[in-house]
Amino acid sequence: MKKIVILGAGTAGTMVANRLSRMMDMNQWQITIVDENPIHYYQAGYLFIPFGMYTEKDVVEPKKKYIPKSVKLIEARIEMIEPENNKVRLNNATVLDYDYLIVATGVDIYPEETPGMAEHEWGKSVHSFYTLDSALKLTESLRNFKGGRLVVNVVENPIKCPVAPMEFLMLADWWLQKKGLRDRTELVYATPLSGAFTKPIASKLIGDILSEKDIKVEADYYIERVEPDAKKIVSYDERELEYDLLVTVPLNKGAEVIGKSGLGDSLNFVAVNKHTFLADKFANIFVLGDAANVPTSKAGSVAHYAIDLFGENFVDYVEGKTMHNSFDGHANCFIESGYGKGVLLDFNYEQEPLPGRYPVPGVGPFSLLQESPFNHMGKMFFRWMYWNILMRGQKIPLPANMTMAGKWQVEA
Repeated sequence: MKKIVILGAGTAGTMVANRLSRMMDMNQWQITIVDENPIHYYQAGYLFIPFGMYTEKDVVEPKKKYIPKSVKLIEARIEMIEPENNKVRLNNATVLDYDYLIVATGVDIYPEETPGMAEHEWGKSVHSFYTLDSALKLTESLRNFKGGRLVVNVVENPIKCPVAPMEFLMLADWWLQKKGLRDRTELVYATPLSGAFTKPIASKLIGDILSEKDIKVEADYYIERVEPDAKKIVSYDERELEYDLLVTVPLNKGAEVIGKSGLGDSLNFVAVNKHTFLADKFANIFVLGDAANVPTSKAGSVAHYAIDLFGENFVDYVEGKTMHNSFDGHANCFIESGYGKGVLLDFNYEQEPLPGRYPVPGVGPFSLLQESPFNHMGKMFFRWMYWNILMRGQKIPLPANMTMAGKWQVEA
């Protein structure tokens, strides 16, 4: 019997375990998935917790609930990957052999990598919302917030869900208005990008929305340190930004075991073919989701579209056939803009976001690069889709690769 080992039972790992369990002949294949944490987190929901839109129970479920019975789940820490020997060593002394390895170990935040960030003010005046614990602590700080300067800072890209920091600011604008604190609060976005977003057309539109909401963008801001006692952040070019409340997106890195095993780059991301996810150095290792170094958003929608094509490719590959599917980096991003509205982006490796209607050309119901209540409804409905469709490995009846249908060409 041939063996597939999947490392990580987060979004990508769970989806691919479900998909392959239906596509492979389970009389000939054994699929094992490994993850030390028994809880599955809906990470996209962390954004809403500080504003009282979600609670903890909305974003957690037991992982075993979503792993098919034909797949063996092992709850243990991954100690070492030995790709030359086709082995994975776990902290409980288990050694797993594999014929094919699928790495889906994701990314995590490392506030300790920025001087001063993870010191005595972490969880007090310095926060993040990229983990459940940090989102809950930020909730408490916002409840006690009386106004001042609220700074949102991104340390370095890539990060999970690149639009989330801007969403936080726009939701903060709405929430502060509701609390009667907006006229007493300055909102600042300090980003290493040269604008609000990575692509010119979307950056201009989102920048205009932020400007209309009186949210200042401090561009090309590369943070060097946090001075928690002085309550300020300092960039490498010595620009200082004082804050009363700092909400930061710390350095994002892949799993430490990736670096320890010699599989990753300086940020522990694995080099892969961006169209097939086959590792550059090993012919029996694929890397899915945030763990790969592909130049697209580290987001659940990317993992979903990628796995739609990956499953068929994998079946062909193990049978010695050519992988015919080529993933184009397709991503959807709903951006919450507050006041019951949202913006939708649809793009890929080569094509930046454009205005238009999605998914039905000329009809929608979603508006691309425009604020609309339907986009907000789509964002809210996604949580149900996540738990009931995506985590079950089901396909959504939309093309995995991006289509230009319904999009309007405009000048940057």
